[in-house]
Amino acid sequence: MSVPLTLLGLLERGPSHGYDLKRDYDMFFGRGKPVRYSQVYATLSRLARDGKAVAGPVEQGAGPERRRYVITDDGIGDVERWLTVPAPPEPDLQSELFAKVVLALLLDRPADQYLDIQRAAHLERMRALTELKRSGGTLDLLLADHSIYRLEADLRWMDHTAARLDMLKQEVGR
Repeated sequence: MSVPLTLLGLLERGPSHGYDLKRDYDMFFGRGKPVRYSQVYATLSRLARDGKAVAGPVEQGAGPERRRYVITDDGIGDVERWLTVPAPPEPDLQSELFAKVVLALLLDRPADQYLDIQRAAHLERMRALTELKRSGGTLDLLLADHSIYRLEADLRWMDHTAARLDMLKQEVGR
């Protein structure tokens, strides 16, 4: 996920303070991994430096000093380009799950036990996501579905791999 482009997209809705951008980012995109305030303000500073956003004057109020940021035409162009380019298909060929299975075999450790433990962790996560679907709104439902479908693919891969551990063990030389 590109935090700078996501923040620019949020800014395109209208001028905003960093505090409001963090709140909106976390509400829409930060489930399980909220963005840090320091990251928001560092990103806004870089966007202003690069001509993608403009920082307004410091606004005095009851709380801390605030600046309202406004997206520039260059920033709008970046958001438009980003939205029209497909996201890279995931996952890539550098899967931690795959690496652990191969290493277990290379180190003469029980890869089947690792797969069983991993399967249990995936199933537990799927139960939690299913509960989120029941109790949350449409955003939660769609995010949970996305994660569940990925976990289901991992589970299919684990079953496929478990059935071929002997062949894989021979191929990796153990």
